[in-house]
Amino acid sequence: MAGFSRLTAVAAPLPLANVDTDKILAAQFIKTISRSGLGSKLFSSLRYDANGKELPEFILNRTPWRETGILIGRDNFGCGSSREHAPWALADFGIRCIIAPTFADIFYNNCFKNFMLPIALDAETVEMLMIDASDPSTCRLKVDLETQTITRSDQSVIHFDLDSDRKFALLNGIDEIEASLKLLPDIQQWEELATIVSPPIPAEIAFL
Repeated sequence: MAGFSRLTAVAAPLPLANVDTDKILAAQFIKTISRSGLGSKLFSSLRYDANGKELPEFILNRTPWRETGILIGRDNFGCGSSREHAPWALADFGIRCIIAPTFADIFYNNCFKNFMLPIALDAETVEMLMIDASDPSTCRLKVDLETQTITRSDQSVIHFDLDSDRKFALLNGIDEIEASLKLLPDIQQWEELATIVSPPIPAEIAFL
């Protein structure tokens, strides 16, 4: 699968705390098992009026943020239910990276499963990037996973931390199943050893 290495894209500000997964993708849109098409439903309660018409004041309905690839949020981004459809919708819209001070744990994990990069930074730095993202002249950011850096429009650089295993998986496009299969020889060896150490229980005993 396609991993994540570098991304240069428009960043959009979403200055809201506690953005939950229902706000990201409302419950009526999670019946599908397809990841395709969910981008049009992203943030539907913020993007559209009751008749489905775009609200011009919402950031993703405006140029250049219609082409957003990076989202700047606030504390506890992705809280609420564990629906994986939320990162599906973000990815289908074209968002590959989310920057916020904190993330809900399940949402954070689901991002990696979908080869999206969630970056946690201190609140002051996030607010600085929020200001950058609000201005069309400064809203393009460069995210480099290999060097763990974010480069702003003025070429100043921000460093971010990330677990080394998650970084390796993203860079190489390895999901949890592929990571497990790489350990298949060790798994088979363990199973063989377990069979020797603990032989099968005879059927006449197993049903006692």
